[in-house]
Amino acid sequence: MTAHALHGELESTALYDLPGPRTRRRHLVYGIVSTVVILGLLAWILYLLFDTGQFTATKWSPFLYKGIQELVLRGLGNTLKAFAYASVLSVLLGAVLAAGRLSVHRPLRWAATLFVEFFRAMPVLVMIFFIFVALKAQPLPALVAGLTLYNGSVLAEVFRTGINSVERGQREAAYALGMRKTQVMTFVLAPQAVRAMLPTIISQLVVALKDTSLGYLITYEEFLHAGKLIASNLDYDLPFIPVVMIISPIYIGMCMLLSWFATWVARRERRSPKTAAVEVAPAEPETVLPGR
Repeated sequence: MTAHALHGELESTALYDLPGPRTRRRHLVYGIVSTVVILGLLAWILYLLFDTGQFTATKWSPFLYKGIQELVLRGLGNTLKAFAYASVLSVLLGAVLAAGRLSVHRPLRWAATLFVEFFRAMPVLVMIFFIFVALKAQPLPALVAGLTLYNGSVLAEVFRTGINSVERGQREAAYALGMRKTQVMTFVLAPQAVRAMLPTIISQLVVALKDTSLGYLITYEEFLHAGKLIASNLDYDLPFIPVVMIISPIYIGMCMLLSWFATWVARRERRSPKTAAVEVAPAEPETVLPGR
């Protein structure tokens, strides 16, 4: 066995022992049994769908009408609009609250901490209902405000943690150069922290996207609300399952797209030349000085 192969084997067994022949056979059996069970479950679900007539033309015919298609597209557009507003405002609110929590002024720091802890612990639905009912706001502002208060409070902690994760020497070196605190935060700490925080920020925005469906409960005409209007139409024999089979993949696809983007950003940052090791040029022969 070569030294390289031995090193690779030692690396692979640092945390656990390599499985033996009996363990590998057992794992193979477990994998086969799990696959059979999952395929059987999917086959049973498909059988129930066909047996209850969920794929009949009557239940799917609503989606052939232009009015239904426009209703679905309008609901999807309203969902994306609420998400766009909530995501931008959440990032801005999170940045402001993080700055407050990092402030050297104690009253400002306490106020920001109280705000963050209160709205981070408050259920999103309660905030949306309070703004909609007590403050008599319109559905879209109520939904966006509730999502912004919650997600902004969560992002404030993400920003604060990211700023504090930057090496202390970076801050001290910037102050030694005569930079003010605002300049240190803007030009030194924030750019380094954002690269580390970006995947977490995007992951939190996935939560905001999913929570836009709560607008259905305050009659906001978003994607789920459009599906409910179609499914409750008695003229088409309550096409509830077809509506779910159309709306769910779109929701899942949007969330997976954001999640994939977060993963792509994380991988790109790891491969960034700014974080890669700097290649050192090979040593050149020393120049002989005159007289030596």
